[in-house]
Amino acid sequence: MPLKLIDNLPVKQQLERENIFALNHDQALHQDIRPLKIAILNLMPGKMETELQLLRLLSQSPLQIDIDFVQMKSHKSKHTDIAYLNKYYLTFDQIKSYYFDGLIITGAPVEQLDFEEVDYWKELTQILSWSQSHTTSTLHICWGAQAALYYHYGINKTKYPQKLFGIYENTIVNEHQLLRGFSDLFLTPQSRYTSIDEKQTHQAPLTVLTKNEQLGSLILISNDQKNVFILGHMEYETATLHDEYLRDQTQELATTKPENYYSGAPQKENIRNRWRSEAYLFYHNWLNDIYQRTPYEFTENNTK
Repeated sequence: MPLKLIDNLPVKQQLERENIFALNHDQALHQDIRPLKIAILNLMPGKMETELQLLRLLSQSPLQIDIDFVQMKSHKSKHTDIAYLNKYYLTFDQIKSYYFDGLIITGAPVEQLDFEEVDYWKELTQILSWSQSHTTSTLHICWGAQAALYYHYGINKTKYPQKLFGIYENTIVNEHQLLRGFSDLFLTPQSRYTSIDEKQTHQAPLTVLTKNEQLGSLILISNDQKNVFILGHMEYETATLHDEYLRDQTQELATTKPENYYSGAPQKENIRNRWRSEAYLFYHNWLNDIYQRTPYEFTENNTK
């Protein structure tokens, strides 16, 4: 799939080395199709790493996709240079008058804080509210999913005794087009300290698509089909959990070796990626679902 990216985005060179087709602005204008317009609110500290993870998955479709990265204006990034963000990212003020086919809200390493304690919580709630009228579908990942479930439905977080860390089974409990082509059992990476209150989940206008007997709900969708929630990280690359494990060890955190991840000693050569195919399928299905439901022509007011 041709991805339309901002000119000179650093990860574009890596995508080209992987034979992922990325268009520049002039090339895109010569294609007689309307691209899907996807905004990515990237809350992760490692911006470029998350950019690559998501763009690789979004590339598995014949559709042209126009990507905009969004940052939080109310948050000062400690890990990404402000010049990089100002050059390649937009703020909510710059996009709020426009409409998008899809919005992705990533996870963030703030889950041990109360939602209201997060410095950009007020701005995030504005985006969550805006998304209900300005996007066809919003995909929320990990903490982004927990935040949205709390904001939209009042579903509280619950804390695990220790960090949930590793590769875990999903069982499909409700068939849905987002899971088309999936195996009955499939795996997803998990890296989080909190879950959600399952009782409150069952009382909300939500459908659980996949779950784990011990962990509870893992993929959910709102009954109006506008909001998708993934409690986990299908987008993670093969070595992402390994790198996180080494980082936690360096910081002397009590993080145990990721479960069901290594085939031997905790080394990269002992990792086998067993979740990649379902990750690609999921994002392909999500884009296809949006394409089926979104209008071909936007009005003048929602053309960016």
